[in-house]
Amino acid sequence: MRLIVVSAGLSVPSSTRLLGDRLAAAAAAAAAAAPAATAPEPAPADVRVIELRDLAVEIAHTFTNGFPAPALADAFDAVSGADGLIVVTPVFSASYSGLFKSFFDALGVTDPDALTGKPVLIAATGGTARHSLVLDHALRPLFSYLKAVVVPTGVYAAAEDWGAEGLDGRIERAAGELAALMAGSPTVRPAPRRDSFEEVVPFEQRLAALRPGG
Repeated sequence: MRLIVVSAGLSVPSSTRLLGDRLAAAAAAAAAAAPAATAPEPAPADVRVIELRDLAVEIAHTFTNGFPAPALADAFDAVSGADGLIVVTPVFSASYSGLFKSFFDALGVTDPDALTGKPVLIAATGGTARHSLVLDHALRPLFSYLKAVVVPTGVYAAAEDWGAEGLDGRIERAAGELAALMAGSPTVRPAPRRDSFEEVVPFEQRLAALRPGG
């Protein structure tokens, strides 16, 4: 199973990357412990981390050039082909970072159905616990709009959460939910959209069908 971590951390080292790594390790362990619905034996997860700070210039150029450069195109292919995603962003102005949003905006322009049906674990880091609602008022609506399957448990890590009780439990629970979706709910790509006025049944015809003997 292919598991992709998308990290929008800007510093080195980064608490955002650290949270992504811990979630990936927990999800890989959970996936290895539970057999997939389509395989008799547990399968180890192939984990790859995409650092958005390394792609910032290419992301910006995508909006002006209309197509992604090779490194960004490779990242888009990895995300589109993944069996599951872990997405982690620092909190800026009570929401996800602009770099994080721009990556998924550019992905949506390149492949509007890239995340359709794909299991996604949402996570964020911030300096205070007061921003924990970013998971539900920003990240969850974004990935629901992109037609992803967002796992029930999101993980927010404030500065005081590192080394404190509770974070490990949230990580294990969210990772287990993601592993279960990856094992039992393979990504289903939608059929090409067909928009045709010829397929619309006229109102008069629908009304006539409701009449007695119609």
